[in-house]
Amino acid sequence: MTGEQYEVLAVRYGTRQASAAEVFLNYHAYREPDRPLRMDYFFWVARGPARTVVVDTGFSPAGGASRGRTMLMDTVPALRAAGAAPDAVAQVVLTHAHYDHIGGLPAFTGAEVIMTRDEYDFWTGPMGRRGQFAHTTEASELGQLRELRAAGRLTLTGRVHQIAPGIELTEVGGHTPGQAIVTVATRGGPVILASDAVHYYEELERDRPFSTVADLAAMYAAFDQIREMGAGPGARVVAGHDPLVAERFTGRGGTDDVIRVSA
Repeated sequence: MTGEQYEVLAVRYGTRQASAAEVFLNYHAYREPDRPLRMDYFFWVARGPARTVVVDTGFSPAGGASRGRTMLMDTVPALRAAGAAPDAVAQVVLTHAHYDHIGGLPAFTGAEVIMTRDEYDFWTGPMGRRGQFAHTTEASELGQLRELRAAGRLTLTGRVHQIAPGIELTEVGGHTPGQAIVTVATRGGPVILASDAVHYYEELERDRPFSTVADLAAMYAAFDQIREMGAGPGARVVAGHDPLVAERFTGRGGTDDVIRVSA
């Protein structure tokens, strides 16, 4: 992937206290005692000389509150903390349609919105309304995706799509039918925004699938693909919900809630 280079920021807008047994699929199979495990909520900003691209948008206040999540910053204040504003964002990439990734979409009134066709078709089709899937989404937010599509603002992609020079979307599936990751070119090498293909680094490092899964074999295959991508020269993987993101990228500037992944 060639083209422009970007600064990448991970913006922590929410948090909750969970446990390993909640987080990892069939945790009892590992024969380990349960343990507390914090879950942080992020969206990501890729900022270059020519454009600012936002990857995911966080949960809405209502969507977070109904699930007992703690909102640290709503989408617009969180974006401003990262030195950006909604009207300066050229494109919003949605890695998948869960409530904590599309809830802040109304803030972006002019940006092109991009997601995989497989993801859109699933959540706007009949299977997305079944209980074990639907509890991870908000019907009104899925309705907004339909409205954006009708208005010509939603771009649906195949399995690989160049968002902009130096920014590429790759569909991996697993967590959701059209789950995507985003690779961003930076001065230090590619940054792989894994989003919910890798909630926690432990998923990659100990081969432990997350508890919410649409296709387990695809989730394992995504781990393999992301490991391979992350082994390239200068490559860095950014997990989607792991508090270790702040620790692994400390010393690069930023704050506790706006983490500079790459300058």
